[in-house]
Amino acid sequence: MKRIKLVSTLLAAALLSVASASYSQNFSTANSAVQASSSPALKAKTQYAHIGDHKVGYRKLGKGTPVILINRFRGTLDTWDPLFLDLLAQENTVIIFDQSGIGYSEGILPLTMQDLAAEVTQLADYLKIGKFNVMGWSYGGWVAQYVTFYNPDRILKTILIDNNPMGKNEVAMEPKFAESGMKANKDLGFEDYVTLFFEPKSEKSRLAAKKSLERISKRMDYSKVPERPEVLQRYFAPIASIVADAENFRGAYTTLKTPVLVISGDHDISFSFENWYPLIKKAPTTQFIVFPDAGHGPQDQYPELASSYIKTFLKN
Repeated sequence: MKRIKLVSTLLAAALLSVASASYSQNFSTANSAVQASSSPALKAKTQYAHIGDHKVGYRKLGKGTPVILINRFRGTLDTWDPLFLDLLAQENTVIIFDQSGIGYSEGILPLTMQDLAAEVTQLADYLKIGKFNVMGWSYGGWVAQYVTFYNPDRILKTILIDNNPMGKNEVAMEPKFAESGMKANKDLGFEDYVTLFFEPKSEKSRLAAKKSLERISKRMDYSKVPERPEVLQRYFAPIASIVADAENFRGAYTTLKTPVLVISGDHDISFSFENWYPLIKKAPTTQFIVFPDAGHGPQDQYPELASSYIKTFLKN
């Protein structure tokens, strides 16, 4: 029964991001005519890498050591907060991409974390990048962990945003997820977005949610957000193996040489920051930051502060 509960919890957590695009769409209709500013992220050209027999969409901005960002469940090139990307790109070459079969990319979404991780290194190979930093948000954090453990000779540093380690995690999602995260897309609104990704009790957090959605809406193609049930099911396929953690990546943190930075909101109703506590004491290369009055998107709520921490981590 415990195993079933764990799988259900992780599945629900992955589903958390299903609604985000529709929240943005419902909230930002009035902003649809806003023209792209001088933001590098908003102006970055969508390019295509030939991986296998299909094309994978990506964007690149900034200069410096490469950092490849891996998106959340149902995230696309357009769903990253452009201010967060712009600030990261001040000191790094920032690369965002859509996984196969998602957003701007052709092909089919892989069914295993091994294959999802391989796409990241294949993209790096296409771009002629040897060593690089990797960053994953939510579902993308799992992929980033697999990339890190599979490629210790290539990954310089790893950043995990609102994600949990593989294996058994004790703190389950909150019931609030079912109340907002499982609504039909057409019924989702700003309040649902705040509940899931920010801190609804904080006026400061609510204002940050509004500002972030306004920024994202300036370059958002809603037709690129995956909706078909068969595609969404492919996202869920690796979850049982993540819980089982047959390769014991959770235990491997004790000997991992790669520096890892974990960033979490203090009220993430899907991936609780508390699930890191049993591991942090045994993970000598892992640093941990918890943002106050924040939910599942601390980098959207605190783009300046989050990017500052990350840039400091990457260059030291």
